[in-house]
Amino acid sequence: MEPSRDDIAATLRSATGFRKLSDADREGLIDHLSIESQPAAATLVELGRVLEHVYIVHSGSLEIRSATGKVFARLKPGDVLGARAPSADGRASYRAIATEQAVVLKLPRQDFKSLLELHPRFETYFDRVGFERGQSGGTDGLPARDAAIDLMTTTARDLMTSGPITTPPSAPLLESARLMRQHSVSCLPVVENERVVGILTDTDLRNRVIAEAADVNRPTGDFMTTQPATLDCDALAFDALVLMMKNDISHLPLLSDDRLVGILTNTNLVRAQSRSAVYMIGEIHRYEHVANMATVVGQIPDLLVALVESGASAHKIGRIITSICDALTHRLIALAEQRFGRPPVPYVWAACGSQGRQEQTGISDQDNCLIIDDSYDEAAHGAYFTDLAKFISDGLNECGYFYCPGDMMATNPEWRQPVKRWHGYFSEWIDNPGPKAQMLASVMFDLRPIHGKLSLFTELQKATLERARKNSIFVAHLLSNALTHTPPLGFFGMFSLEGGEHRGTMNLKQNGVVPVVDIARVYALEAAITEVNTHRRLEEGRSASVMSESGAADLLAAFEFIAMTRLRHQARQIRAGKKPDNYMAPNEISHLERDQLKKAFQVVKTIQSALSNAHQIGAR
Repeated sequence: MEPSRDDIAATLRSATGFRKLSDADREGLIDHLSIESQPAAATLVELGRVLEHVYIVHSGSLEIRSATGKVFARLKPGDVLGARAPSADGRASYRAIATEQAVVLKLPRQDFKSLLELHPRFETYFDRVGFERGQSGGTDGLPARDAAIDLMTTTARDLMTSGPITTPPSAPLLESARLMRQHSVSCLPVVENERVVGILTDTDLRNRVIAEAADVNRPTGDFMTTQPATLDCDALAFDALVLMMKNDISHLPLLSDDRLVGILTNTNLVRAQSRSAVYMIGEIHRYEHVANMATVVGQIPDLLVALVESGASAHKIGRIITSICDALTHRLIALAEQRFGRPPVPYVWAACGSQGRQEQTGISDQDNCLIIDDSYDEAAHGAYFTDLAKFISDGLNECGYFYCPGDMMATNPEWRQPVKRWHGYFSEWIDNPGPKAQMLASVMFDLRPIHGKLSLFTELQKATLERARKNSIFVAHLLSNALTHTPPLGFFGMFSLEGGEHRGTMNLKQNGVVPVVDIARVYALEAAITEVNTHRRLEEGRSASVMSESGAADLLAAFEFIAMTRLRHQARQIRAGKKPDNYMAPNEISHLERDQLKKAFQVVKTIQSALSNAHQIGAR
C-alpha cells in the first residue's frame, strides 16, 4: 500500500536535511516525488549505476555496502541516500540493499540541485561535513565524494603493495607457506618466466591443503589458483574494486607491461578507507579522550597527499580537510558540555580564518569566538563559558590546531561576548575604520557558525553586512588594507622572492592565496554576500554582477591554480618527511608551471589594480 500524501509529508518533516525546509517548500516538493517499494534483499542502488535520484527512506531499512561487501552504513526512515554524487560522472561506488521490506521516496537529482540553489541552509546541511548524516548525528550516513575520491580518481598503483613476494610453481608448498608466514602476507603470486601463472592464498591453503590433508612437499603449482584475475596497475582503483567484487576475490595482482608490479588486497583498501575524511570523522565522534582524537587528526598529512594525488581541486580539498576540524570542534564541544553541564544561556561557537572559510590545508592555527545570547550575565555565567572555551581551545591545540598567535580565540574574553557587544564591535570597526579595525574586520567578516543557536549569528551577520555595504568609506579602507598583500611579481614579470630565513622562495599563502581571499571579501561586502568561502564568494560575486563574467572566471581559475600549487608543494614536503609550509622555491616546479603561476599572479594584480582605480586607492 502506497503511503498517503500526509504520510509523505510526515517523513519529509523528519528527514535528514529536508526538515530545514519550510512547510510550504516540503508540501510543494511532494509533487516531484515518486515512490518505490523494495522487498527484503532487493538492490535499490547497484555498484557503478548512475544516480539519477536522491532517495529518502520512508519505511524499512537499507544497508550500504562497499564494493568489497563491507557494510559501512545502515539507513532507517528519514535518512537520505545519494544526496552527494560519489564520483565525477555520478556513478555509485556502493550498493544499497533493503534489509527488510522498504519504501523509498525518489527525488530527481535535478530537482534536488534546484533545492540546493534556492535554499542555502539546506545546501549547508549536506555540504558542511562532507557526508550525509543520519538523524542520530553520527557517521552512519553515506560517504560523499570525498570518501570515494580514492576509488574514482586514484589508480590501483596508488593503493597497491609494490614489489610483492613471489614463488615459482615448482617450489614445494611447505616452502611457499613458510614464506607467507615469514612475510605476514595472505597471498603469494606464483610467477614463471616473469609472468603471473597463479596465486596462492590463505583460502587455497585452507580448502585445498589442510582440509584435504595434502602432501605439503608437492609443488605449489598443484594447489594455486590458476589464471587469476589481474589488472593493469594504472587502472582506476574503482575498476579494481569492481573486478574484485565480480570475481569474489580478496587479492588482485597488478601488472605493468604484463609483468607483476604489485598486489591489491582488502588490507590495502581498508588502509585507503582509514585515510578518508569520512572514516576519520567517524573515529573522532567515537572517542572520549583528546589523545585518541589527536591520533586521527595526525593522519591529515597523509589524507592531503592522497587528495592531491587523486586530482581533487583545491576548493574541494579545503572543504574536506576543514570538515575534520569541524568534526573535532563538534566533539570537543559535546565533551565540554558533558563535563560542565548544559549551557546556562544559548550561544554559538564560530570559526574564522581558514576554518571559517573552509580552506584549511596541512598546517593551521585556530581562530574562533563565542557569540552569546544577550541574557548572558558575566557574574552568573562567565565561569561556565571561560571553562568551555579553554577546554575546546586546549583540545584543538593538543590535536595540532595550535593557539592563534594573535590570540583571536574564544579563550580571550574580548572574543567571548554577548550579541549586543558583537554589534558594538562591528559598528565601531565600520564607523571608525582605522588600521586595527580593518585588520579585525578582515578576520571577523570570515566568521562561520560551527555549533549552537544559529539565529544568534545570522541576525548579527545580516545587520553587519547591511551596515558595511552602505559605508563606502569603510569598504575603501578595507580594500586599502587588502591591497597590502600583493602577488610576488617584480619588474619584467619576474618572481619577487623572499630574503632572510626563507631566502629564494615565495610565500604562496601571504602573497598567493591571501590577495584573492581579500579581493573576494571586498566583493562579498559590496554585494552583501553571506558566503565566506573564497571560491563561493567569487562565484556569487559574478552572479551579483559586482564582478564581470570574464574577470570572475579568470580570478577563479587563478585562485585555483595558486592554491593547488601551494597544496602540491605541501604534499611534496610531506612525502619527503618534512613539515609542510607555505614557502616554495620556483625551481620546485616545471618551467611550464612557473609560466602558468606567473600568469595567475598577473591576473590577481590586474584585478587589484582595477579595484584600486574603481575606488581611487593607490596600491601599496
